[in-house]
Amino acid sequence: MSVLAPGTPAPSFKLATEDGGSITEKDLKGERTVLVFYPFAFSPVCTDQLQLYEATLGELIEQGVTKLCGVSCDSSWSQIAFREKLGVSIEQLSDFEPKGAACEAFGVLHEGGFPERALVAIDADGIVRWSYQAPLPGELPSVELLREGVGIAFGDVLAA
Repeated sequence: MSVLAPGTPAPSFKLATEDGGSITEKDLKGERTVLVFYPFAFSPVCTDQLQLYEATLGELIEQGVTKLCGVSCDSSWSQIAFREKLGVSIEQLSDFEPKGAACEAFGVLHEGGFPERALVAIDADGIVRWSYQAPLPGELPSVELLREGVGIAFGDVLAA
């Protein structure tokens, strides 16, 4: 299984938000979203990844991103504690129940029951415009790779 390819419509999914609500593919319509799938809250690489992406959030917004969300199979409570511990503003979405259903829909569910490390950029019409899956869950996609992917996905937005 591998991450959805560019040109693919975002699949039907439902993820829990920190406030006890949920978000679906319909809620992303009109947004230019990057979903950051990561294996485990509080793990070293995931910690580094969210801190690096938080440090570049302003630049990503300038590149056209309107929504950047972390996605894991951790419970919302774990994600809240993780975000607060890191001091990041990146919204966390939980794929805890049913565990891994959204990750599976995006093609990033590891056979171990956790997300592969992947990035998916979805345009305002709900179409995947760029995606990346790390060769191994322990490999951190660089900020440069994320910038390049956002440029591919949303560069035409700024040119218009």
